[in-house]
Amino acid sequence: MPQLVLDLHHTEADAARSLRADVLAGLTATPKWLPPKWFYDARGSALFEDITRLPEYYPTRAEREVLDREADEIARVTGAETLVELGSGSSEKTRLLLDALHRQGLLKRFVPLDVSTSALAMAASSIASEYTDVEVHGVVGDFTAHLDAIPAVPNRMIAFLGGTIGNLERQERAVFLRSVHDALGPGEWLLLGADLVKDPGVLVPAYDDAAGVTAEFNRNVLHVLNRELGADFDVEAFDHVARWNTEAERIEMWLRARRAMAVTVTELGLHLSFDEGEELRTETSAKFRRQGLADELHAAGLALRRFWTDSAGRFAVALAQVTATTGG
Repeated sequence: MPQLVLDLHHTEADAARSLRADVLAGLTATPKWLPPKWFYDARGSALFEDITRLPEYYPTRAEREVLDREADEIARVTGAETLVELGSGSSEKTRLLLDALHRQGLLKRFVPLDVSTSALAMAASSIASEYTDVEVHGVVGDFTAHLDAIPAVPNRMIAFLGGTIGNLERQERAVFLRSVHDALGPGEWLLLGADLVKDPGVLVPAYDDAAGVTAEFNRNVLHVLNRELGADFDVEAFDHVARWNTEAERIEMWLRARRAMAVTVTELGLHLSFDEGEELRTETSAKFRRQGLADELHAAGLALRRFWTDSAGRFAVALAQVTATTGG
């Protein structure tokens, strides 16, 4: 029988408090902003799955190409007995890693970490039923706060894929990478997916597709606020905007008000105004260069050991190892 354990470190009440705090901070700032994690209710998650299949959206295919090619090498180099995935653990990419570790007789346990209890339970159950000789130990938690809840077992590799690292600001990345270092022991591993700096003519369409799916995904955050916080956003009165910030080397997604409007967020007692043309930032997605990524890893006590890209050089998968001390 599959071995399945779920640890709860993040509840629906925690999520509600986090949403309220984020919305209050972001909508009272100048310019206004919201964190991208609030895109992902059930509808938002389904829309993002649609995005990953769009012709313009290369990151999912590019990362998959690398993992398909290098999974056995990753298993050989790391010798990992425990795969920790920050995410739901249900994707094909996860199975490429699990299969490679399994083929080499290494895999003993899989530890998915996700904030959604339902998504985690579904993913963990699916993996447990497919890999019946592997212990599945799910952790319901936030990767920015609960890495210390990862089981302290030997020979771990944390996988943080999909380029999600780019959604963190530089200081947030520093804190996160240090928390990875602190959660693991010397010699253990981080497998990191990172989107690379490239021609804006390739980058921007990936976040502004011709079919308008990303626009719907972007506006979905306003639906979340309307439903969860009693806001009264006129969702269709906002245009989707994606642009390349050359100086910061990142894609930014915004929602631009088509007209002046007043908005109330009832649950927060918050009254807002938007000018015509005013923009609300909903996502930043940093793009990386190899040396810059190596420097950020080094500063957190993680040494870059391997760096692979897809055949077009668009997306990287980096393998880093925990060193005994921070890089300074």
